[in-house]
Amino acid sequence: MRPRSLALLAGVLLTGALAAAPASAAGDGAGDKGFTITDPRIAESSGLAASHLHPGIYWTHNDSGDGPYIYAVDSATGKTVARITLSGVGRPRDVEAISIGPDNQIYVGDIGDNLDGSWPYVWIYRLPEPKRLADQTVRATQYVVKYSNGARNAESLVVQPKTGRVYIIDKKEDGGHLYEGPAALSPTGTNIFRPVASVDLWATDAAFSPDGKQLAVRGYFGGIYYDWNGGKIKREGRLDVPLQKQGESVTYSADGTKLLYGSEGVDSPVQAEDVPGGSGRASSPSAGSGSAAGGDGGSSPSAGAKVGAVAVGVAVLALFGLRRLRRPSARRH
Repeated sequence: MRPRSLALLAGVLLTGALAAAPASAAGDGAGDKGFTITDPRIAESSGLAASHLHPGIYWTHNDSGDGPYIYAVDSATGKTVARITLSGVGRPRDVEAISIGPDNQIYVGDIGDNLDGSWPYVWIYRLPEPKRLADQTVRATQYVVKYSNGARNAESLVVQPKTGRVYIIDKKEDGGHLYEGPAALSPTGTNIFRPVASVDLWATDAAFSPDGKQLAVRGYFGGIYYDWNGGKIKREGRLDVPLQKQGESVTYSADGTKLLYGSEGVDSPVQAEDVPGGSGRASSPSAGSGSAAGGDGGSSPSAGAKVGAVAVGVAVLALFGLRRLRRPSARRH
């Protein structure tokens, strides 16, 4: 989705602080420690997913305006090693998310809705992850999706690693909901997604840990991680989300030890942070460490480099009275 005016203003102010900060893990060519997407064709990276078949490869895609493409990016160099063209689908409207489920199946969420309810339905595309990394065309299956309580905007799609069930989180400034799809998606009928839990965030992306026990949800200015708890999600704590100009994506590394956060823009950085509690297992983060969302995020090797940026971010948030990340007690749902 195109930047909200407020998010854009905050991003502009934060850019200066980020530029002045010491170098962090992002863009150092060290793979899961962070990298920079260098392909000029990828100007609006809106989703990330760690490859199941190719170590060090991350799949991404552009926001609205691009064709039916996904890109395989080598995290050691930041270069694109394959562009996959999806066949068997219509022209994408607003692709916002990508996730990899069981049996190495890639799911692409064409679920954005800039007018927050203008589309009567949205689409999900599924294709097998290519075993060979080269530019090629791969046939995909297209699924029609509707929500049980009416059309809405969404930028987060995740596939449960153990069950293969697909979930969507809608994007609401005051917090959204986790929507559960059918046990198996139908390529011929309409797939109804129903709300099953509240999410305390203006969500721009989400990801499951490889073991399926932790769900990470990010926004522009922070993030939350949940214990999956068999689908009855339990909020565990805040994520140490780096300050980015327009934070649109998140994924776990293939080994589950890192969370990688992406942003839109040419030469956009993908920044890595430690997963709270270790390898994808939810637990409370250490107290007193810094976070873009608040003071209870997990510790991070790059936390010191973000002190100046955090100060600017806090000032921006206070100035405009943002309440992107609320505690459960403040909910109005």
